[in-house]
Amino acid sequence: MKPLAALFPYLLAHKAKVIAATIALVTAAAVTLVLPVTLRYMIDYGFTKDNPGLIADSFLAILIVVAVLAVASSLRYYLVMWIGERVVTDLRANAFSHLANLSASFFDQNKSGELISRLTADTTLIKSAFGASASIALRHMLMFVGATIMMVISSPRLSVVVIIAIPIIILPLIAFGRSVRTRTRTAQDTLAQAIAYATEALGAVRTLQAFTNEAAASERFRGETEQAFQASLHATKARSILIGTIILIIASSIVGVLWIGAMDVVSGRMTGGELTQFLIYAIIAAGAMSELSQVWGELSQAAGAAERLSELLRVDREIKAPHTPLVLPSPVQGALSFEKVSFSYPTARQAGVLHDVSFEISPGETVAIVGPSGAGKSTIFQLITRFYDPQTGTIRLDGINISQTDPKALRSHIAVVPQDTAIFATTVAQNISFANPSATRDQIHQAARLALADEFIQSMADGYDTTIGERGVTLSGGQRQRIAIARAILKDAPVLLLDEATSALDAESEKIVQAALDQLMEGRTTLVIAHRLATVLKADRILVMDQGNIVEHGTHDSLVAKGGLYAKLARMQFDTGAQALPG
Repeated sequence: MKPLAALFPYLLAHKAKVIAATIALVTAAAVTLVLPVTLRYMIDYGFTKDNPGLIADSFLAILIVVAVLAVASSLRYYLVMWIGERVVTDLRANAFSHLANLSASFFDQNKSGELISRLTADTTLIKSAFGASASIALRHMLMFVGATIMMVISSPRLSVVVIIAIPIIILPLIAFGRSVRTRTRTAQDTLAQAIAYATEALGAVRTLQAFTNEAAASERFRGETEQAFQASLHATKARSILIGTIILIIASSIVGVLWIGAMDVVSGRMTGGELTQFLIYAIIAAGAMSELSQVWGELSQAAGAAERLSELLRVDREIKAPHTPLVLPSPVQGALSFEKVSFSYPTARQAGVLHDVSFEISPGETVAIVGPSGAGKSTIFQLITRFYDPQTGTIRLDGINISQTDPKALRSHIAVVPQDTAIFATTVAQNISFANPSATRDQIHQAARLALADEFIQSMADGYDTTIGERGVTLSGGQRQRIAIARAILKDAPVLLLDEATSALDAESEKIVQAALDQLMEGRTTLVIAHRLATVLKADRILVMDQGNIVEHGTHDSLVAKGGLYAKLARMQFDTGAQALPG
């Protein structure tokens, strides 16, 4: 149960509720253990001695005990369920916050669906552990210990039979508990794979349907879930064997106790009330152990889930602020430089993406990067925003080595317009204010107007309060780009990284988007991965990349005159009449 113990700090954050729940639990267990004593006195002194008054008092005592038990049990249930829900809510929030701050390389190596499984399926199992299961386990442990003590007090001789059975019961609990935890871990891993596939498939449902691949995708998901079922079944089998074994041992020990006790009553060594009291305690202890065997299986399942979640929470960020980060000047001017930068992605160390790349960009300058696909253009952006650090070389912003800065502080000075705009399933206003959550409504509207997005937004059913479909499926390509531009305008950062979309736009949309980009780029240091001829022509300089190297640099006219790679790319565009450069 060590994985569950690692999550105890979440419990300690709510000490008052935990203490109150413990008091209610102990009270309920204590009053339950009083009942057999009351029954013993009623049998020995009420029935046998014809004492109606004692019988009445005994039943009144039983009613009082039951009333206290009801109140304590009700309070215990409320408190432990509150604790379970609260702990899991805190755990999910912390886990998501931890995930959101992990480095990009972590997400390169892990599927989002599997991570979602840890946030949902695993935490649901943990909720049962910190809620009902843990409470029930503690209650039955108290009942077992209390009933065992009372059995020893009632009849030391008969208690020997029960005590002998205790280690026989505990050993299977430990052995099968480990097995259940291991198998549950396997089941959760398998389920996570199924969820990962479902997330991926449903995220691309239009592609799936366009290729009439619904049947194949459904069959694959069925296969994934079947594997999860089989893995879960193995854990269930282990639990069922555990429960059956415990019940057999307990029932056998009770039968043995009953037979010996009956002989003692016949011989006069015990009264009927004493035997009744002992048997009730034996049944309480047996029932507690039987329940523990079931709850132990649930706790073992939760331990497997907690182990997976703890592994996630232990993952450290690769890209983080140094102990004493360098502070960027205020205000940031936007001077960028690469000094002999080489880089390869963690998942493909053997294949370098950038090789000894060097260039400088002056504040307010617009530089276009062009080149064939796979040349390393997008990687330049990944490094500037410190999603990765280069293996060798230095990147500077206003003369400061960015690897010595706090990534969050660095990114606050950079606005990014990606090629594939991320649109969330929320309102238009909230999508724009994603760049600045504290922005006022007027600031959002102003950013949209500058991005030439206000007109189409106002034409929507609820204007800025219109809810956009997931991934912006209800918007055109040009509309998505203008929302991305509005975000960047709202952020108002001195450095702009623009990765133009390669998707073809109609002439009108092309004109509107280009006008919006002109508004965005004005007065900012801009580095743009250029696909539109209009953007290239307006750039102060052009960097031409090929296979991770800068092979040419200059203006459009000078590069065309050189007759190199840029001239070839430009000629391909002109010859085909295309509006975009290849790559």
